Amino acid sequence: MARMAAIGRRVLVQGFALAGVLVVEADDADQVRRAWDSLPADVAVAVLTPAAAAALGEEALARGPALAVVMPS
Repeated sequence: MARMAAIGRRVLVQGFALAGVLVVEADDADQVRRAWDSLPADVAVAVLTPAAAAALGEEALARGPALAVVMPS
């Protein structure tokens, strides 16, 4: 079964854990890239904060391991 992940600053993503989402805290661009590259194979959708999406860039999002959804800013 596929699951979801949320990547970004703790204050913005921690609530997703209540719904069973894998929460990966990432406070800077390097942490975001490491989190994105190390998502488990069963993650189909990743919710990203706007800053996390910007850190990854459009190319990484297009070829990523999961479908990326960016939170509204």
